[in-house]
Amino acid sequence: MSEHRVKIQWASGDKGFSVDSYSRDHTWTFECGIELNVSAAPAFQGNPDLVDPEEALVGAIASCHMLTFLALAAKKRLVVDRYEDEAVGFLETNEQDKLAVTRAVLRPKVVWGDGRTPDAEEMAKMHERAHQACIIANSVLTEIAIEPR
Repeated sequence: MSEHRVKIQWASGDKGFSVDSYSRDHTWTFECGIELNVSAAPAFQGNPDLVDPEEALVGAIASCHMLTFLALAAKKRLVVDRYEDEAVGFLETNEQDKLAVTRAVLRPKVVWGDGRTPDAEEMAKMHERAHQACIIANSVLTEIAIEPR
């Protein structure tokens, strides 16, 4: 249906190349031209001032859920004024004894407009439908829990 391309670039620079010294900093360049400086997680000798791939994965999961939720709300003619999430991903050892982002917890908070606020049951159904339709959630093995605030 579609392709999504990202160019990844890294160079050793002046740090040399050994297990303890090589730079983990690199860039992602997206098709739209936006370039993002990224690194490994600080626990893996990465730059704490840059986004790491594990954070990006959690961000992608939360963003996809939000966008799907907003689409569902719009189709129901519900007005969303604000949506925020404090998502957390957990890097753990999986069943194959490998490090993985095994679980993510989404904690969305929705502020409704136009005087119509769905009740708790309808909200739970909307979040479940958003989760089931989210492309990223359908693409990863990560267990995803949604705990609305």
